[in-house]
Amino acid sequence: MRNDPKTAAALEEGAGEGWYVDARCTNCDVARQLAPDVIQEQDGRAEVIRQPRNEAEQQQLYAAAFACHTRSIRHPAHRLTPDLDPFPLALDDTVHLCGHNSPHTAGANAYLLRRSDGSTMMIDTPRWSDELAARYEALGPVTDVLLTHRDHAAHGRRYADRFGARLWIHEGDLDAAPDADHVIGGTDPVEIGAGVTAYPLSGHTRGSVLYLADGRYCFSGDSFYWSRTTSDLEVAASVTWYSITELAASLARTAPRLRFEWVLPGHGDRKRLPTEEMARRLEQLTARTRTLQPQPIDFTAVRW
Repeated sequence: MRNDPKTAAALEEGAGEGWYVDARCTNCDVARQLAPDVIQEQDGRAEVIRQPRNEAEQQQLYAAAFACHTRSIRHPAHRLTPDLDPFPLALDDTVHLCGHNSPHTAGANAYLLRRSDGSTMMIDTPRWSDELAARYEALGPVTDVLLTHRDHAAHGRRYADRFGARLWIHEGDLDAAPDADHVIGGTDPVEIGAGVTAYPLSGHTRGSVLYLADGRYCFSGDSFYWSRTTSDLEVAASVTWYSITELAASLARTAPRLRFEWVLPGHGDRKRLPTEEMARRLEQLTARTRTLQPQPIDFTAVRW
């Protein structure tokens, strides 16, 4: 229904002079993460609830528009020219959000992690273009492309080759990136580089991995995320492709080893909390996940 041309035309006609979200919206939540003051969820999709009142809100809408994987956030009078593109967008002095989410990764967020030697690592992949690659490597030479799981593997090889970087994936999802340079095996942590460790976390997919950096940043892929609905860490139990039971076991094995301030997921919101508070919430999430039972895939049940 969201791709019905008549519905799309109606939205276009009713868009008036301001910002709007067209009918291609898949309710991936990215727009609401980046423009929370002006975009909210209504009837299972993102909607512009009012027009921007100041420059900061206008910039929120441009960020959402450049990130949206369906290019659904639009303005009849504003073209998305490169000079308006805020990406890569700094979350702090170490992590940047790539933006330009790809339709081939279900619109997942991807990140750049800056290292003390001036190099950078890419975690999961934005949409591909030479122009975007040049933007990203302007932060510093990219040495590694770290894939959290199969759903986000699109463009991995292409970015790695463009950067001259090493491509990483877990053996459980190797068929999604069979030409990876480094294959993570088993359940033991693997050091990627100074301060960066991969923790296999089978569950969302067989080969899901999270990457922990500097005792501050947790790139969790789709294993868990911050929910604005519950104001807590959550697992996407209704979109677990491999095994919710295995995810519970993976969390029980791994969570006691993890200390971080930032949770940086592929889908779902980001959040920064004090390390001990985040550890407490992760322990509680582990306990809740043990009680979950397998269920049919249902994207509409995710609590963003």
